[in-house]
Amino acid sequence: MAVSCSGAVVKILDSEADVSRALCELVIQKATSAIEERDVFTIGVSGGSAAKFLCNGLSLSKTDWSKWRMFFCDERHVPYTDPECTYSYYKINLMSIVPLAEENVFPLSPDLTVEEAAVDYEKKLEKVFQAGGLPKFDLLVLGMGPDGHTCSLFPGHPLLKETVRRAAPISDSPKPPPKRVTLTLPVINNASCAVFASCGAGKADIVQRVLEDESDEPLPAARVNPTNGEVVWILDKGAASKLKSNCNGQKL
Repeated sequence: MAVSCSGAVVKILDSEADVSRALCELVIQKATSAIEERDVFTIGVSGGSAAKFLCNGLSLSKTDWSKWRMFFCDERHVPYTDPECTYSYYKINLMSIVPLAEENVFPLSPDLTVEEAAVDYEKKLEKVFQAGGLPKFDLLVLGMGPDGHTCSLFPGHPLLKETVRRAAPISDSPKPPPKRVTLTLPVINNASCAVFASCGAGKADIVQRVLEDESDEPLPAARVNPTNGEVVWILDKGAASKLKSNCNGQKL
C-alpha cells in the first residue's frame, strides 16, 4: 500500500524483508534511469539498517556498476579499521562482491582532523558534481534515529541552520562517536529523490511524529523535503502502526 503523507510517498509493506527488497528495487530503478539519461548514477548511502538492507539486496542486483558514484550521507570520524566505520562496512559487504571500483566510492579521510575532513569531502563532491554549485544526487538513502535525527543532523543542533557548507563537521554529536562529517540540508533537499526505510514497532512513535506532527520546530528527518524531487518512506506494518491518516484524511 502507498499513501501520501506530508508530501511524502509512504509505502507500507508486510515485513522487513519486503522493505529491504523494495528499497533495493528503488535504488536499481533510479540507477537505471540515471545511467540511461546521463551515463552516471550518483547516490549517497547511510549506515545502520539501511546499510544492511543495501548490502544484502544490491549484491544480487544487475546494474552497470562502473557508472555508479557512491558517497556517504554522513560518516563517523574514525579509522577504517573501526567497526563504527560505515565505509568499511560497505567495502566488506558490498564492494568485495560487486564490481564497484574504489575510485568511484568516496569515503571520509580519517587521517585528517574532522574540520579538514569536511573541507576535503566538499572537494570530493566537486570531483563528480559541478564545482561551486549544490550537488544534485540522483538518490540519497537516509537513516533516522529514535530522536528523529538523519545523517548527523540532530534536533536543536546549529547545523540544521547551515546554508553555505555542502559537507560540515560536527564535534559534539549527542550520539557517539562525537566527531562526524555530514551532508547539510541544502544538499539533501537538492536531491532528485530521498528515501527512508524503517522497520519495527519500536520506530512507530518517531515515524508518526516525523510524518504527522506539524510542529513549528520539525525534527531533522521531517525537514527532508527535496525542492525539485521526492521523498519516499518505505515502512513495514510495525513502523507504520501509529500513523493516523494521509494528507487527504484517509484512514490507514
